[in-house]
Amino acid sequence: MKHSIPKPLALVINYPSNPTAHVATLDFYKDVIAFAKKHEIIVLSDLAYSEIYFDGAPPPSVLQVPGAKDVAVEFTSMSKTFSMPGWRMGFAVGNERLISALARVKSYLDYGAFTPIQVAATHALNSDGADIEEVRSTYHKRRDVMVESFGKAGWVVTPPAATMFAWAKIPEPFAALGSLEFSKLLVEKADVAVAPGIGFGEHGDQYVRIALVENEHRIRQAARNLKRFFASADVTPDNIIALNAHR
Repeated sequence: MKHSIPKPLALVINYPSNPTAHVATLDFYKDVIAFAKKHEIIVLSDLAYSEIYFDGAPPPSVLQVPGAKDVAVEFTSMSKTFSMPGWRMGFAVGNERLISALARVKSYLDYGAFTPIQVAATHALNSDGADIEEVRSTYHKRRDVMVESFGKAGWVVTPPAATMFAWAKIPEPFAALGSLEFSKLLVEKADVAVAPGIGFGEHGDQYVRIALVENEHRIRQAARNLKRFFASADVTPDNIIALNAHR
């Protein structure tokens, strides 16, 4: 903040986080709001994964912090909670002045969503929550199967506390490859597709993001493919250099 020119207007946060699946605490949000007020910036909080959590209490909202609505707006999406990807339906809550500005800008830039989508979204929001619990349970089972089966295959993955992703450290024998080359190798040799961590920033290059979008049978199949690949791969520092040079 001290050295940025021009001065930043907003702080964007995303918890539960894509891609790391990290869940923020209420104390963290208290610090965020205090920071925003001190420096006179606004907070834009992305809460898209708030209902996909597996351990303990639901992830908190920044708007739980007293006075947060003085500086904050929170966004969420129907895509994750109600399995409506592609329908482009969500909502924003928070500071009245910022919400009014958003409504004005959107009125200039786009039109109302297709009416049946709005009706379906309204029905989902007014439901008893049983469908949300079903989605959460589905991802929870997939997470547990992935962690267990990948672990048996030789790839230890830290169980994500939330979201439909796991942020997995590249196995040590392949670490020197980096996330992009390792991801290519998995597609070519194991028929497993992951997202390279470098795509999320320079600090993600020792990780890949695994999406829990396939059913449990397919996840176990992926684990079997990984196990065969790991068993057959002759990986040393010398041939990793050769691999990189070949590519």
